[in-house]
Amino acid sequence: MKTAPTLQTERLILRSLTLEDAQDVQHLAGERDVALMVLRIPHPYEDGMAEEWIRFCADTYRKDEAINFAITLRTDRNLIGTIGLELEQENERAELGYWIGKPYWNHGYATEAARAVVAYSFEVLKLNRIYAYHFTRNPASGRVLEKVGMRYEGCRRQHTKKWDNFEDSSGYGMLKSDYDSLP
Repeated sequence: MKTAPTLQTERLILRSLTLEDAQDVQHLAGERDVALMVLRIPHPYEDGMAEEWIRFCADTYRKDEAINFAITLRTDRNLIGTIGLELEQENERAELGYWIGKPYWNHGYATEAARAVVAYSFEVLKLNRIYAYHFTRNPASGRVLEKVGMRYEGCRRQHTKKWDNFEDSSGYGMLKSDYDSLP
């Protein structure tokens, strides 16, 4: 089975998701406050959904459509969230997405993981552009994107619907040339 590479940072290991991660994914992503901030996380997060999602991630990786990583702590290997890229090979770009479990918020883990994935995107995958969107009501996610060097590109008003509410989305992007000019 084709597995994603392992990326390491000072505090984190980013690795392929496995079915053994399902319980942690369900527990962390299933928390209402986490699901509220991420378009594609349902609530309630029912039994079997995590396994289905992990299989979906493996399938999209085999097809070169996406790459998703479990974000784990180097100290104890505990899963604290996930991060991934939805690849658009024909345009040499990808959409970055991530979530961190609530007990791990405000420790800089999302920024650290995003830096590693952005570097992988440009240096290994040789992409030309990375972009991301977040609900405008979640400015912490925007700060993550800014810290990794992405530029604010605008607001898509009422672009998505989450739990019967239309949501504004803020968009950020980075080109390979932007990445190359980072200090």
